[in-house]
Amino acid sequence: MDSAPRDAWDRVRRRLRAEIGEEVYSSWFPRLELDGIHAGTVRLSVPTRFLKTWIQQHYVERLVALWQEEGGTQRVELIVRTAVLRNPGTPASVRSIAAPAVAINRPSVEARPVPNVATAEVGNGSPLDARLTFATYRLGDSNRLAHAAALKVAAAPTGSGPVFNPLYLHAAVGLGKTHLLQAIAAAGPEHGRRVVYLTAERFMYGFVAALKSQSAIAFKEQLRGIDTLVIDDLQFLQGKSVQQEFCHTLNALMDSGRQVVIAADRPPAELDALEERVRSRLAGGLVVEIAPLDEELRVEILAARIAALSHQHPGFTVPQDVLGFIARNCGQNGRDLDGALNRLLAHNQLTSRAITLEMAETAVRDLVRSTEPKRVRVDDILRIVAKHYNVTRADILSQRRTANVVKPRQIAMYLAKTLTLRSLPEIGRRFGGRDHTTVLHAVRKIEGLVGSDRAMADEVETLKRLVSDE
Repeated sequence: MDSAPRDAWDRVRRRLRAEIGEEVYSSWFPRLELDGIHAGTVRLSVPTRFLKTWIQQHYVERLVALWQEEGGTQRVELIVRTAVLRNPGTPASVRSIAAPAVAINRPSVEARPVPNVATAEVGNGSPLDARLTFATYRLGDSNRLAHAAALKVAAAPTGSGPVFNPLYLHAAVGLGKTHLLQAIAAAGPEHGRRVVYLTAERFMYGFVAALKSQSAIAFKEQLRGIDTLVIDDLQFLQGKSVQQEFCHTLNALMDSGRQVVIAADRPPAELDALEERVRSRLAGGLVVEIAPLDEELRVEILAARIAALSHQHPGFTVPQDVLGFIARNCGQNGRDLDGALNRLLAHNQLTSRAITLEMAETAVRDLVRSTEPKRVRVDDILRIVAKHYNVTRADILSQRRTANVVKPRQIAMYLAKTLTLRSLPEIGRRFGGRDHTTVLHAVRKIEGLVGSDRAMADEVETLKRLVSDE
């Protein structure tokens, strides 16, 4: 592609950003790319079908108008990037798409009012999986408290006050957070409660659509008129305006005695992208962690899923020794177990071989892990380092610069960078709101000392073991 179309695309993007504002643009348009211009058609691509549909419904006519002002184009076509097929070095060919591209020099097609779209998205909630109910949830020591709390919330009769507000569940992927949240939503009608289940992505979609259509009040009323709001994957909630609206909605619901249930992959204190007041409000409810599944629970989950598969595929059975092997060696969450069972089913159905331990070892060899990596938390690092150096957590997070505080602080920052996936800015926020350059300086200093000072190297290794064994 020569520079002229690329320059025109840069101008279109700048004008679009200026018109709709940074907040909306950064939420929906950074991944929109120019794929080619051919025979008067501009082809733009996005990575997901959801994004394509949203832009097609809300902004394609504006994109057409902006391209028209650049001259020479008659159509704008939106495609999903994974579906782009062309020979190297040839222009992108124009394909027809299910939603017709908007042509220039014709009256705009009257679309259904966007306010109805926004409020309908919120009112209907995200789709529920009929299999995810309390009846199909398997209990063990790792999830018993979370299950009991979720059941208590779901069984609250209509008109009663909230049980735990908010109820906040957090766990790593595949441990049953979504299952419990959807079970709460599914049980709502049985108890006369209006429950709306939303992913963080759907909440953002509804809010941005409401802003664009100037129906923010209807959006707010739609949410605040329910009995129970269930939000999944809160860690994906982004954008200052969206977070502010979420905070207002959270406060309005809780202050009026409505129930809120939230799930994320980390505790409230570690949701660094959220404002402090939101984290504080979330932490004020019941916060429950779902731990990795123990082996006994993994066996029970496997047995239940094998029984379900055997109904779909008569004759599919898994010997007890194979079941035990999968439970011991193929991860500590439900998705890992599903992956292992799918491998066994495929080998059994496609090769007509009976499932044996030898066959299972071959089928799932790339899923077997000798140890499950531990998710290290910054809070654990702060606590262990503070105890080791006989200072307080508050000392480490303070602005004090005395030697007995600076050393533990720098070591804690170093451990946070090496033992967690946190970025430098995130670590800085967790350490009293410090700048990322301060964290980088501490990391480099401790790295240098570890390489030149044997005593310091031993000290840091001791702390790493203490954190890992926590």
